[in-house]
Amino acid sequence: MNSNRRTFLKKTGIVVGSALITPTVHSFGIINKPILSENIIGHGEFRYKVHKAWGNLDPSTTPVNNCHEMVMDSKGRLIMSTDEPKNNIIIYDKSGKLLNSWTLNFNSAHGLSIFNEGGTDVLFITDPNSGSVVKTTTDGKVLMKLKHPKDIGIYTEKDRFSPTETAIAPNGDIYVADGYGSQYIIQYSAKGDYIRHFGGSGDKDDQFSTAHGVTIDTRDPNNITLMCTSRAHNSFKRFSLDGNYLSSIFLPGAYVCRAVMDDDIMYSGVCWSRLRYLNQTPNSGFITILNKDNKVISNPGGTAPVYENGKLKLMVQESTLFNHCHDVCIDNDKNIYVCQWNAHKTYPIKLERV
Repeated sequence: MNSNRRTFLKKTGIVVGSALITPTVHSFGIINKPILSENIIGHGEFRYKVHKAWGNLDPSTTPVNNCHEMVMDSKGRLIMSTDEPKNNIIIYDKSGKLLNSWTLNFNSAHGLSIFNEGGTDVLFITDPNSGSVVKTTTDGKVLMKLKHPKDIGIYTEKDRFSPTETAIAPNGDIYVADGYGSQYIIQYSAKGDYIRHFGGSGDKDDQFSTAHGVTIDTRDPNNITLMCTSRAHNSFKRFSLDGNYLSSIFLPGAYVCRAVMDDDIMYSGVCWSRLRYLNQTPNSGFITILNKDNKVISNPGGTAPVYENGKLKLMVQESTLFNHCHDVCIDNDKNIYVCQWNAHKTYPIKLERV
């Protein structure tokens, strides 16, 4: 959508917003709320029209189990990872048309990152069940497989390695999040040589509880850092590129997946929120959006962010649109594409910025 239309809608946002939102009923933290009328969700300047069938394909030829993650390549194609062995990778154009699919025969293909290497896009894919982290071309040729932590002597035989995500630094260094395993972030060189690891399981500031994601945060080009997920802590934790803990962003109620950077805005899928008795609740996902100061400014599918005395209050699901938002991808028009886990084998949803 062009900027003129967004400017017009921003000017009329109060009228539009008041016409769209219906009362919410809270009972012991349960929210009984239908999908917003006219399929508009979000808050402030970050509102979106829902295109629920955008990514639908023929399941008999291009099935999905869980749609895990999505990235956009330099050609504007939308590349998605799935844990369906028949097609670990599905490639769409922006209209939702299938362009290609291929597989590495992984039964749990999960993390998907993209890096422009000397003018060529390459992918990094994690498979938690097999403990694999591979670098490939965009058409599926394997270029490199990272060494297992046990093979380089940093894990014992008792330590579990179940990698969920990668992030690639500007110099090509590879950071692997062992989010379903031993909760470390492991740093390799661009050639795949081990450099260091940090984190581990625990409740200290520099430790993780479900280190599900890792992202290079380049929003301040003079201070490039790592934004690491600690999902069960409802937090992002910032580290230096050499593994020193810097700060935490607490997002109460939001079991966030990886952080996705676009300009100076940070987005994330929220896989669960806390509802009755503040427990982690199934089918309670939404999207959270933070500004350059790491303050939440919109929660499409969730309750509006509220700060009191500088502290963010509990955020929970508001509409019934999403099950478990696992990842988001942002295109050049600032539209969001949402991949979901455990969502009845549904395809990605498009949120069109208005």
